[in-house]
Amino acid sequence: MKLVKRIANLGYGSRKQVAALFREGRVTDAAGEVLYADDAVGHEAIRVDGEPLDPPPGLALMLHKPTGYTCSTKDAGRLVYDLLPPRFRLRDPLLSTVGRLDRDTSGLLLLTDDGALLHRIISPRANVVKRYRALLAEDLRGDEAAVFAGGTLMLDGETTPLAPARLDVLGAREAELAIGEGRYHQVRRMFAAVGNHVVALHRVAIGGLTLGELSPGTWRALGTDEIARVFAPSGEAPGSA
Repeated sequence: MKLVKRIANLGYGSRKQVAALFREGRVTDAAGEVLYADDAVGHEAIRVDGEPLDPPPGLALMLHKPTGYTCSTKDAGRLVYDLLPPRFRLRDPLLSTVGRLDRDTSGLLLLTDDGALLHRIISPRANVVKRYRALLAEDLRGDEAAVFAGGTLMLDGETTPLAPARLDVLGAREAELAIGEGRYHQVRRMFAAVGNHVVALHRVAIGGLTLGELSPGTWRALGTDEIARVFAPSGEAPGSA
């Protein structure tokens, strides 16, 4: 692939704009030597204005989503893409969120431009377990863990029961819930089904991948070993494999 197209596909501008970067001598190699559009050079050696290129296609990243941000490219208000470099919205292939966290939910969010990886993670057959920490409006009554693990809980407006889920009680009004599904507002609706209300919700893990030391509003690219952790069985819900 020509360098102009490769750099344009990373969101640095249209092909015309990227061609102008070459004419202005703003595209160089790691040693500072000016590159030309027909040069054959590896991705890792290219610099734009002295900075390394963004990761190539196949990018997967983790974001510590704060509350108040929407997982969308078009909705009004603050978007998760506002927390990333602006050109990330212009990448081709598109950088998409892997599932969604609603506006009032914080925590671990994955984004990728790898369509096969995205579908592998969200596929019901993958049974990737997500763990959430919930702060509740009312004290837990004591039978929630059994109800959620039973595999018979029916959410309002649905016709099939939820798969078994695991609840770990952390306090009178705090719990961690591990689920293998991804229904609309599932965690909030599960607690509503047992007469409670979620005051604050935070996703702590996807499979065996956690946020670690990543602070709210920041992100980093994932390595292949970290992507593999998404499919690790850490935090399994009852009945998962």
